[in-house]
Amino acid sequence: MAELNDKRIVLGVSGGIAAYKAAELARLLVKSGAVVDVVLTAGGAHFVTAATFQALTGRPVWTDLWDTHDRGMAHIDLTRGAAAVLVAPATADFMAKVAHGAADDLLTTLCLARDCPLLLAPAMNREMWDKPATRRNVTQLAADGATLLGPAKGEQACGETGAGRMLEAQQLFDALATFLQPKRLAGRRVLLTAGPTFEALDPVRGLTNSSSGRMGFALAQACSEAGADVTLVAGPVALPTPAGVLRIDVTSALEMRDAVNSALAGRHIFIAVAAVADYRPAQAIEHKIKKGAAGMTLELVANPDILAEVAARPDAPFCVGFAAESQKLPEFAEAKRRAKKLPLVVGNLVQDGLGGDSNVVTLFDDAGSHPLPPGDKLTIAREIVNHIVSMTSPCTE
Repeated sequence: MAELNDKRIVLGVSGGIAAYKAAELARLLVKSGAVVDVVLTAGGAHFVTAATFQALTGRPVWTDLWDTHDRGMAHIDLTRGAAAVLVAPATADFMAKVAHGAADDLLTTLCLARDCPLLLAPAMNREMWDKPATRRNVTQLAADGATLLGPAKGEQACGETGAGRMLEAQQLFDALATFLQPKRLAGRRVLLTAGPTFEALDPVRGLTNSSSGRMGFALAQACSEAGADVTLVAGPVALPTPAGVLRIDVTSALEMRDAVNSALAGRHIFIAVAAVADYRPAQAIEHKIKKGAAGMTLELVANPDILAEVAARPDAPFCVGFAAESQKLPEFAEAKRRAKKLPLVVGNLVQDGLGGDSNVVTLFDDAGSHPLPPGDKLTIAREIVNHIVSMTSPCTE
């Protein structure tokens, strides 16, 4: 990831059973091109050895306040020039010390002397997480500028279930990458649609399409990464909600239209990624239709064009449309853009992106067409966001 390549990350590991996840996190960070300095507490070393982290990072591991290696004052020098300090796991004891400015080992002293962002991944028993003392410490840490990643709810090493479980390594990696993204949409409020719609024919059948929703969800994530306030209206898909995104689930085109209209006020940007069904059955049948030898005829009526309605409003936000075509992409995408008076349309051939993890898109605006390199949908989403930023003036609200 470009946002992590050549960035130096200080990874603190305190004494919790979740320390094993920090080893995988270190591997992911190094794989992404980051330079990782691990600071391992005495407690953390009971679970994962310094030799493990040194093998994963290719760098000396810091374990003691009096370690020097190539730095004379490690508690100061380690954070100078670092992109962030991420402590995973951050135990209740460690968080309490940092919240009160205690500095009795290298990691706590380093956190007090840091001049870069501090991110904490809490990991503790559910009762410890819920206690008033921990809640006060969490509030104080947030007030002091620390960012908490998690915790999650789930089964814990002690056998109990509840909040306090540390996020998985991949989740922490993604959260750190998001945190380091330039906040080019800070102050903007973005509304997106994603996924297919399902138009019921009877209680078990309906009209839909093969849209997976991945492109829309990737764009929602990219907008959130860029600092926007994001609301996502999602058709029927089984995808996790991107961090920081408010999700509204709908099924049909009419439900999607109502959700968009309800959420539209005050939005600066509307991105219509959803593959909305153009037609729906004129009437849904109450009971399951039985197969007949003579076949059947369906009467269909047109669904509303949600994007066209939003773009035609006198107070319309900056509108972005999507054109998925099977042929003549430049011709059809540009025609759609002009017909709906859109500043930007993202076009792709269905064989290149519909339902898959990757995509090949071309951006169409008043300046012409702008092909983007093929890539995974999140990478492409970030490029689309960059283009949107270049086309919109800074938010003044």
